[in-house]
Amino acid sequence: MNMALFDRLSTVQADLLVAFVPSEGDFPESTSWIDENANGQVSQLRETGVFKGGVAQTLLLPAVSQDFAQAVLLVGIGKDAQLSDMQARKVIAAVAAQIKGLPFASVAVASAGLVLKNRSQADVLALVAQWLNEGFYNFLGFKKDDAEKATKVESLLLEGTDEAALAIGTATAKGSAFARQLGNLPGNVCTPSYLASKAQQLGEEYSIGVELLDESKMDELGMHCLLSVGHGSDQPSYLIVMNYRGGEEGEAPHVLLGKGITFDTGGISLKPGPKMDEMKYDMCGAASVFGTMKAICELKPKLNFTAVIAAAENMPSGRATKPGDIVKTMSGQTVEILNTDAEGRLVLCDALTYIERFKPKSVVDIATLTGACVVALGSVNSGMYANSDDLASELKTASQVSADKIWQMPLDEEYQQQLDSNFADIGNIGGPEAGSVTAACFLSRFTGSYPWAHLDIAGTAWAGGASKGASGRPVALLTRYLLGKA
Repeated sequence: MNMALFDRLSTVQADLLVAFVPSEGDFPESTSWIDENANGQVSQLRETGVFKGGVAQTLLLPAVSQDFAQAVLLVGIGKDAQLSDMQARKVIAAVAAQIKGLPFASVAVASAGLVLKNRSQADVLALVAQWLNEGFYNFLGFKKDDAEKATKVESLLLEGTDEAALAIGTATAKGSAFARQLGNLPGNVCTPSYLASKAQQLGEEYSIGVELLDESKMDELGMHCLLSVGHGSDQPSYLIVMNYRGGEEGEAPHVLLGKGITFDTGGISLKPGPKMDEMKYDMCGAASVFGTMKAICELKPKLNFTAVIAAAENMPSGRATKPGDIVKTMSGQTVEILNTDAEGRLVLCDALTYIERFKPKSVVDIATLTGACVVALGSVNSGMYANSDDLASELKTASQVSADKIWQMPLDEEYQQQLDSNFADIGNIGGPEAGSVTAACFLSRFTGSYPWAHLDIAGTAWAGGASKGASGRPVALLTRYLLGKA
């Protein structure tokens, strides 16, 4: 789909015009222009209560005038002069839902009619571009009627003049769609080897460097903790490294690390059967890193960025790691594996040690790590932990700009004692209390040489139940964070 900007609605030729209507007060400029050219039809609809302009209410008007589009979609924005981010998301989701079901090839959205609280016009334009594209997403490739579900829109025009904001919104949406597609793929398709092939495809498409460390190479490096997770699987594990180099030659990179457990049965500590199908989403941290790499490659900022994926499949078998086994990490620390279902931290800890060779400016790991984080924060905020106040502040700023929410959680030293083991340097679980915190504490023991943050996205990476599907979060946050570093 092509996206472009227009300055005034009166200059646009499109099959469908989308205009925003408040429930009271003056119309935005573009809506007023449509109303004038449609003999006051929009005003009449609001005055009679046929269309009240409530938040996300929609009404399709065919052929209101012979002088412009085939149809006009009216979208309510409520009575407040400025929308919250949540209200704006609902409005744009309603627009996308209507558009993708209509047979129009070109659509012009009068996005200047949206005003968001504490946001610049550039921010609004970027978010509208991102959210509209995300609203068009469909998981395709596995149903007979897939072709019918795809949007018919070929050209999407937004009202505004900031090309950079449009580029950010569009690139972020592409990255989010890539992450969602990877996350939604079934475990029999999306294996560690499949993720490795996707890295190679990105490398060819965008001319970035890609290195794949197989099990033999990881064994040579002493990454026995990561390898222990995949012992029970017939699928080989990989450490995947992608290098985007847009900054000064030799300058240290910023690093993102994604947990890529392509299916998590829990291993010998087997999960309950109900909802185990959702454990294909246990690689959404890796998916978000892939999506961010795609967005950064589209935008081409001037920075050096390395993406690392720790990919494995956690299965039970006669070769699987057992509760009570002790393994040695790449750092030299030993881990008593008390629960094989706490495997994410096992693949990440060796990857965090491997990352030291890059002498990184910052490291952020992203993982669907703990159910405890879902209990604490639900699906609204991702949990954020950091050993650097500056890095935490930068991530909070990126979160606010991207509307991709995070909440800082504690890393107090007192929690570390819950990880004490009678037989090894560290246990891989810390008991029933503060489970998300102790998981972060485990990871922190491997991050002493660089600024580090951990994002626990277990509650935000996907939705379950009837609306099951990957969300693409936190691609928007990570993209904005890296752009802030450029």
